[in-house]
Amino acid sequence: MKAIIIARVSTEEQREAGNSLPAQIARLEKYCRHKGFEIMKSFSFDESAYGDQRDEFDKIMDFVLAQKDKVAVCFDKVDRLSRNIFDKRNALLNVKILADKIELHFASERQIFSARMSAVEKFNQTIGLGLAKYYSDAISDNVKRAQEQKLRKGEWLAKAPYGYKNITLANSQTDIVLDEDPADIIKKMFALYATGAYSTETLCQKLKTDFSIKLSKSYVARILSNPFYYGEMVVKEKIYKHRYPPIISRILFDQVRQVKDSFNKQPFKYAGLSYMYRGLMRCGHCGLAITPEKHKGHVYYHCTQYNGKHGAKWLTEETITEQLGQVFKQLQVPQEVVAQIISTLSTVHQDKIKFHNTHFDKLMNEQKMATRMMDELYLDKLRGNITQDRYDRVYLSLRDQEADLSLQLERLKEAENNYFVTAKYILELANRAYDLFVSSEADEKRQLIRLVLSNLRIEDGSVRYDALKPFDAILNSADRLTWLGRKDSNLRS
Repeated sequence: MKAIIIARVSTEEQREAGNSLPAQIARLEKYCRHKGFEIMKSFSFDESAYGDQRDEFDKIMDFVLAQKDKVAVCFDKVDRLSRNIFDKRNALLNVKILADKIELHFASERQIFSARMSAVEKFNQTIGLGLAKYYSDAISDNVKRAQEQKLRKGEWLAKAPYGYKNITLANSQTDIVLDEDPADIIKKMFALYATGAYSTETLCQKLKTDFSIKLSKSYVARILSNPFYYGEMVVKEKIYKHRYPPIISRILFDQVRQVKDSFNKQPFKYAGLSYMYRGLMRCGHCGLAITPEKHKGHVYYHCTQYNGKHGAKWLTEETITEQLGQVFKQLQVPQEVVAQIISTLSTVHQDKIKFHNTHFDKLMNEQKMATRMMDELYLDKLRGNITQDRYDRVYLSLRDQEADLSLQLERLKEAENNYFVTAKYILELANRAYDLFVSSEADEKRQLIRLVLSNLRIEDGSVRYDALKPFDAILNSADRLTWLGRKDSNLRS
């Protein structure tokens, strides 16, 4: 009888010398010589036998099933044929076996599946395939448990995202650390995008100009949507806290998400075009977007009057810049007033510390309790005390609770760190706003406008606006000329 030799390994088994392809081929050739078989074809390949898609094996199956004469198909063991008892290929081979067209030989296990099998041999065939499947299922379960444990410890199981790098430690263990230069670029990307003055396209251009790196829009969009950068990782739609240093805060990530959501609602794409104020203004009469046009070296902004003529005036870019410059000039606060405000803020800041510490301790205790409950829940799952469905439901609830507490702690830290610093920064920014606006490039001008003003519109040849907090209070005080009020601890503004 002619014989077909089939040797198979999966990737992880390739490392085992006893299971290697040459070792299998040698055993099968010896078996065929002992049986007196003439080897007509020998196959060896690397492929898992557990899944439904088995491209290499399907090509071999086509060759086997195409044989007109009876052949012996030889494997080293049953699990070299399949690790899935429900594999449709087993049924096709059984049809050929019962028709006495082929025999399956398993050399190392001394088993033969043929048309002359007894009931005991058929039972052994079923048991052999079942044990092969059990072995694969057990390996799969062990791998899943090991991976779940690693994820719960905060370990990332794949290649480190941009801004981090994989390293090998002295003990041959692997780890992930910050990649300093890319991490700085990540910080810059989030900070710039959070201003609302950049689209992914203009952000890519900015990165190319400032850092000489070329990233695609889709890659930048994925970075801006990746929670890994503030401390969480998503694996198969589950969220885990990782143990690596965060690059940005959760608050900044949420700001970026809000900007992205607002961009998605806009029906027009302005930011990719070169006009300085395009997309920032609307007509105060009809609400249509203000359109820029270039004529004889000058850029003009005007309403299209698509909904009806209303005598809209055209403004040059220089005129708009001049009017907005006057707004930023009004933000200036007398230095003596700034000094008194900062002194008062410093005193109030000290009074906040006791409340902060009490609230911080309360949140930390609640977070530790939520973490302990998740650990106990996981142990209950390992012991079989709860079902997988209940574990998932309770775990999601505890994880959301723990994430909310982490966010509250982060916001509390951010508020504590930034309360005094931010107030001082705003006052200093207000005093420098005009100089910054006049000297900045177009992108920086747009950032400054979005930081201070909103609802920009053109009415009767003038730029109108709403001032954002806290700059509205500064502008209102400037309008009322009240900076020279009583110089005491209760300054009127």
